[in-house]
Amino acid sequence: MTTGTQGRRADYAEATRRAIIDAARELFARKGFFGAKVDEIAELARVAPGTVYAAGGKHGLLQILVDEWGTSPILQDSRTRLAELTDPREVLALVASASRAIREDHGSVIRVLLAAAPHDEAAAEGLRDATKRYRGTLAAVAERLHGLGALAEGKDARQATDVLWFYFGYNGYLCLTEDNGWSLAKAERWLLGQCAVALLR
Repeated sequence: MTTGTQGRRADYAEATRRAIIDAARELFARKGFFGAKVDEIAELARVAPGTVYAAGGKHGLLQILVDEWGTSPILQDSRTRLAELTDPREVLALVASASRAIREDHGSVIRVLLAAAPHDEAAAEGLRDATKRYRGTLAAVAERLHGLGALAEGKDARQATDVLWFYFGYNGYLCLTEDNGWSLAKAERWLLGQCAVALLR
């Protein structure tokens, strides 16, 4: 077998895997995790149902989508920029813009996971892991603000983490955009302004 043939097979395998992941994401968003069927994912991805099971089945695909959210380049870039910023308001603006971008790219996955977690232990575990990572990122932001001497009197880094979670956790954007019909841009501006008032000296 030639290297070229191996490369083409690897490319085809990756393209097939990507098609399955994208199909699962679309159907989960449209029908919910429990409403989407493996046969439907297979049909949309143009593969056999067995290929979907080989890719992890519904639970495995949901975990892949959660992992892609948790390892998004947006988050990696934000952590790098965080260490470079010295203006507290720029730090908060970074959090607001990154959280908005995550919702633009992964909002459907977040909604699916939140809906499935109360009824499925694997989804609940995925949500716990995602939340731990997300709160860990916000805790790093809180420590950065504390180190800059930017927190309002009486607030420490732990309290600041809770405030950041209140504004930029799952529910802030979901309430403003889905319940109130705001655009993501409007929600970002409002959350940023309110968080700055609540958090900064």
